[in-house]
Amino acid sequence: MSSETTLAIGKKLVEYCQQNNTAACLNELYAEDAVSVEAMAMPGADSAETAGLEGIRGKHAWWDANFKVHSASVDGPFPHGDDRFGVIFEMDAENVENGERSAMKELAIYSVADGKIVREEFFYGS
Repeated sequence: MSSETTLAIGKKLVEYCQQNNTAACLNELYAEDAVSVEAMAMPGADSAETAGLEGIRGKHAWWDANFKVHSASVDGPFPHGDDRFGVIFEMDAENVENGERSAMKELAIYSVADGKIVREEFFYGS
């Protein structure tokens, strides 16, 4: 894996996020056995880790069903070596169940192997 390939994947991920095109992002950039790790277990989950592309799609579907995003920004990618990059996400989102609105900021670190994202890790405050 070269740093140029990893950076190209990072730029494409940021582009898809800016376009709010999650499906294309996951279909094109993620490995089937990719792993997603949150800073803490999500509501209703036993673990902070989700294994497999279908599970990651399920996380996105859960988010879309439970939150309305009023605004969002994506900053990066920030390359690190030949196989990783970081992205900073900021958003103003509303929980559709209770109407609670909050500003969110998180750092995501992506690991790349064989031209695909194989791991994503999210860092944020509780």
